[in-house]
Formats: sequence, C-alpha cells, structure tokens
Amino acid sequence: MIEIDIPGFGPVVIEHLVFDFNGTLAEDGKLCEGVRDRLIALSKDVQIHILTADTFNMARDELKGIDCRITITQGENHDILKEEYVKSLGPENVVSLGNGNNDRRMLRITRIGIAVCLKEGCAIDAIKNADILVTSSIDALDFLSNKDRLKATLRF
Repeated sequence: MIEIDIPGFGPVVIEHLVFDFNGTLAEDGKLCEGVRDRLIALSKDVQIHILTADTFNMARDELKGIDCRITITQGENHDILKEEYVKSLGPENVVSLGNGNNDRRMLRITRIGIAVCLKEGCAIDAIKNADILVTSSIDALDFLSNKDRLKATLRF
C-alpha cells in the first residue's frame, strides 16, 4: 500500500495500479526502457493489473517475471470493460494509467488517473478524464515512488 496526503486533494491510499499496456507502458508491443524495474519495485507495495487488447500479442512475454495480473480484453466496449474491472477493485484505492479512448472511463473513476502520451499519442478524452498528463512511462511510474512529486502536482 502507498499512502499520501495531498493538500486540497485529500488522502490517497493506493492498493492497486491499473495499467493499459500499449502506448502507456510499451511502444509497439515492447516495454519502454526502465519500466520493468519500476514495476517490479512497485509490485512489492501494491497489486499491479494490466488491462490490454494486446494489439501486438506481446504483453505476456514482455511482462514475464513481473508480479502482475494480465487481462487481455476481448470483443467491443473495452472502455466499459476497463471501468467495470476498476469498479470491482474499489476505484477509491486505484491509480490508473492509460492513453486511449478505451482508457477514459477508468481514468475518470480512479482516485488518480494518469494519462501517458508516448509516440502513439494520447486521446483527448483520456486527457480530459485524467488528473495528470505525462510524456513518459518513467515519469508516470516515478510519481508513485516519489510522493513529493505527486503532491506538488495535485495540491490545490
């Protein structure tokens, strides 16, 4: 569990991290440099969940050795599937990261939503529903280990 009190934003108790994969943690199906070590470190404090359509069919291989739950989304309405998944965890204890239209609903309902804009870009609706926008997977993950950085960004 990660705990932080953010002035004006309130207390945050993080039990779960929910990530999109491609465009958020990975580019073209490959984990971005430095992501693996950070996920391994974070997995000691929180449960990590990966929700992905797995466009490149590489997520399971790329995430081997990382303590995380991987869910490959099927069919349509991935935005609703991701939102329902987060609701089942208790969104008040979740930080989510994503970049696509299919991430917008989970970014909106979680305690903290972080939109990540890599080479794939970031959907405007994802940005509008997030609390924070970053241009690096590393920056997003470092928010979770550097509480002062998170506090500086979200305080009122």
